[in-house]
Amino acid sequence: MLFRRTVDATLLFILSAALAPLEAQDRTELVRTLQVHLDSLTEHSAFPGLTLGVALADGSSLGFAAGWSDTIAHREMRPEDRMLQGSVGKTYFGAIALQLAADGRLPLDSKLSDYLGNEPWYGGLPNGADVTIRQLMSHTSGIVRYEFNPQFLQDLTADPMRTWTPAQRVAYLDGMEAPFAAGKGWDYSDTNFVLVAMAVESVTGRPIYDDIRRNLLDRLELENTVASDRPDVPGIANGYAGTENGFGAFDATVQDGRLVFNPQFEWAGGGFASTTEDLAIWTKHVQEGRAFNPVILEDFRAGTPAPLGPEGSYGLGVIMMELPAGTAWGHSGFMPGYRTEAYYFPEYGFALALQVNTSDGAAFGQSPLRMLNEIAERVKVGVGS
Repeated sequence: MLFRRTVDATLLFILSAALAPLEAQDRTELVRTLQVHLDSLTEHSAFPGLTLGVALADGSSLGFAAGWSDTIAHREMRPEDRMLQGSVGKTYFGAIALQLAADGRLPLDSKLSDYLGNEPWYGGLPNGADVTIRQLMSHTSGIVRYEFNPQFLQDLTADPMRTWTPAQRVAYLDGMEAPFAAGKGWDYSDTNFVLVAMAVESVTGRPIYDDIRRNLLDRLELENTVASDRPDVPGIANGYAGTENGFGAFDATVQDGRLVFNPQFEWAGGGFASTTEDLAIWTKHVQEGRAFNPVILEDFRAGTPAPLGPEGSYGLGVIMMELPAGTAWGHSGFMPGYRTEAYYFPEYGFALALQVNTSDGAAFGQSPLRMLNEIAERVKVGVGS
């Protein structure tokens, strides 16, 4: 907490210089430097391609691409290509929950049973009697991932185009044991945000995707961000999962312009695709408190220590860590065929989003997070930080 207050206290002073628009010559040099670096990354690694979004402190943004979107068709990656975000999508669902929390309609310390306790499946929910909205959003609920039930993976691979209801997802938790009592540990679980989204819909009476579109994407003019709730995701780059990916016997994720599986299975555990430029802009908005009432920022960043990176902790839908390039707030994501890193650097006022179109670990010479850190160092030099 002391570190967070220190950052907040010095942020205005640091940003006063960073907010000055880049001179045209400096911008041109930054673009050149980053493109050369990205080209080098793809040339010296086994992954097909990547895209990068940069949202600068002055409010401007940049989009980059390198490598291949489709290795068979030899289609080059473009900045406007979309990829599945994976768990980064939790930031949109979490922002809607925080909007309701700030309005008093979904108090963070209220119990989940207040909203969903009458559902027929609720009695089989581990820790269901005690768990709160805050514990779900901070992954301290003790509720495990429904995707880790072997029966779920068997059902998914048997029918990869299946459309799932929220109740069908959480039904896989019946009989699964909680590793700890609610609030007594930390364990990352997509199920937590599925349950939060269900509670949100119980309060609003509307599909949560409608609220995300109206209250976030439209309001913030994020025109290149779309729900990944069906196999037909417009502008999707081909991803490469490796044939031993655990989600099915496929490598390439796109055939004839559509995904070979229905990404809707993760829903509020992820649920979005975008360009990285849009994602960088969104990351800057949410981390600077423009996605919800900033009165709740202290709760948002009240972190629980977590094994998520150097000095890592997890707030309410936000990963916080200390990278060599500086303090970083944001989220990481995985989906078959795609890896995503989206982080804001509060000491310098810029956000970066990096997406790579493979999830095959053997393709990486270094982790996407390490690549993002190297890019952040170059952006710092480019903007004179």
